[in-house]
Amino acid sequence: MYDLVIKNGNIVDGTGTKSFLGDIAIKDNKIEKIGSVSEVSKREIDAEENLVTPGWVDIHTHYDGQSLWDPYLTPSSWHGCTTVVMGNCGVGFAPVAPKKEQWLIELMESVEDIPGSALAEGIDWEWESFPEYLDALEKLPRVLDVATQMPHCAIRAYVMEDRCIEQEIASPEDIEKMARIVQEGMEAGALGFSTSRTVVHRTLDGELVPGTYAGVEELSAMAEAMHNAGHGVLQMASDLGEHDGDLKWMADISKKYGIGVSLNLFQNDFLPHQYKDILKRMEEENSGGANITAQVSGRTVGILMGLETTMHPFMKKPAYERIHKLPLAERVLEMKKPEIRQAILSNEGWNPSKAAQMFLKGWNKMFRLGNPPDYEPPLSESFQERSKSENKDPQELAYDALLEFNGEGLIYYPFLNYTDCNLDSAREMMVAPHTVFGGSDGGAHCGTICDVSLPTFNLSHWGRDRKRGEKIPIEWIVHKQTLGTALIHGLNDRGCLKEGLLADINIIDLKEIGIELIRSQVGDRYVIEDMIKHDTNFGGEPSGHIILSDYSTTGDALIAALNVLALMCEENKSISELTNLFILNPQNSDEFRHININTISDSSIEELSNEMVKKMKKKGRVIIRKSGTEPIIRMMVESEDKNLNRDILSHIKSSLESLIK
Repeated sequence: MYDLVIKNGNIVDGTGTKSFLGDIAIKDNKIEKIGSVSEVSKREIDAEENLVTPGWVDIHTHYDGQSLWDPYLTPSSWHGCTTVVMGNCGVGFAPVAPKKEQWLIELMESVEDIPGSALAEGIDWEWESFPEYLDALEKLPRVLDVATQMPHCAIRAYVMEDRCIEQEIASPEDIEKMARIVQEGMEAGALGFSTSRTVVHRTLDGELVPGTYAGVEELSAMAEAMHNAGHGVLQMASDLGEHDGDLKWMADISKKYGIGVSLNLFQNDFLPHQYKDILKRMEEENSGGANITAQVSGRTVGILMGLETTMHPFMKKPAYERIHKLPLAERVLEMKKPEIRQAILSNEGWNPSKAAQMFLKGWNKMFRLGNPPDYEPPLSESFQERSKSENKDPQELAYDALLEFNGEGLIYYPFLNYTDCNLDSAREMMVAPHTVFGGSDGGAHCGTICDVSLPTFNLSHWGRDRKRGEKIPIEWIVHKQTLGTALIHGLNDRGCLKEGLLADINIIDLKEIGIELIRSQVGDRYVIEDMIKHDTNFGGEPSGHIILSDYSTTGDALIAALNVLALMCEENKSISELTNLFILNPQNSDEFRHININTISDSSIEELSNEMVKKMKKKGRVIIRKSGTEPIIRMMVESEDKNLNRDILSHIKSSLESLIK
């Protein structure tokens, strides 16, 4: 008897070959049979012709700290990743010398934009050596597999101590010690060794990370240590242009020691055609016996700017700095004041650095990120081009974009893979030989962008939605982020749907990836207008109105109930079974009646609502709204605590009474 059978799936097996309809039988966590399965199983899932794929193997993450406390490694597991590889770009937490813990945290914080406070709180440092770090990782049960590489920065710091920060050339003794550490770690279970040779990666003090200019002799010794251990990949973040000859010595090392080399590859605006040359040279070197693979991204490398992110165009303006510590709701109210707006938009007292000018004034490459987000916006939508047609300063457009959605609006600034304001260069790299999909940076860049969604983005954008150029076959997309990535690190037991391999499997309803949420004004009239405009058939309000436009143009509880009953019959499940995905928090509601309701302004109600959310420490929600037909203000408070809800309602009533007076 099988443990599980997945029936009627559109199987995309990871090899790149054409998909086919079939069943998959699983026993003891391995694939037992693929094809037509009629045998009995303990459990059965009807895939209903949805995509059935191998789980994603993400080889470029930075969960080195998070993996010690988060069994789900969110958000990677949300996007179908079943294996992640961390320890990339030369940064990590082992080995660690006594009293160097904080230094490693600060290095990770600076290079990968991971809050140091979270790392300090979550890591207990029960190791010194790399094998001991692997033992610590082994202790936590988790829902996906974790593997890691050995980080050059940590190894250099362990051996050379403070000398590593000065970019001092490693002595033969230093190199010998580092090589021993690498071999020991590889034999204990590490997948490879990573380093950084890019000027972008710096310490909190602005210094280049240890090993940036490490000599070929040092890196060759690390490659030899991996060879001696019997396996390994040299992963590198490199500018490939700043360091002449990088590709040549990487190829030489690969051929001499029989190891793989994995590098990051992007298009940049300064050398927009360099990636073409690198792809050509990789192919030439690989045909001569090297094993070099480029990790490429399905979209741009960019920054999301907002009032709650790491940066935005006005963050260093003196007028903004005076209010930047205010809670978001209060800050938004201040920024809406004409005098504050004018002061921030003026450049008085602002002396931006060259970096700030590039990142914070690149209006030709900055776009409003709407809902849903468009990661391939046309040039005409940039703030610079819009300023011409709308007769506004680009700063004004950026300012208004940040204030959208109650201050949660975002600005999208793509600075790699977007020289021509399209993703054609990304596609060229994606379909090239000797490339796989990488660069998600799972766990990192928390305040700038979240590219951990790349696997699902690749499916939805490249396989389904792209309108500004050629798409990519689904089979090829799946291959490049499953078998393609698994084989780089010798993970031969996964990445492919094949009998005998691990049953790491995704079932994907491609139609539902990236469901769009459209916000409209309150009221059935406005909801249905937006539904017609966007050709949707489901809408509603938090109050409970549900509009199913296939049946009616107004909120109709009877129609909604009948559809729920139909679904219960179709699925043969009770309502409790269908809704067990949701955790319902207590809601308390009340009304405030007064003849002079209209004397309370909408802005006062908005301020009061924001104040209450703040009072709840953002652990609940508050709705305060005037009736359109009666002198009533209706209130609803939701949180995990009924008593808190009642207290907040009482406070709202008191505040409304004072506003009337």
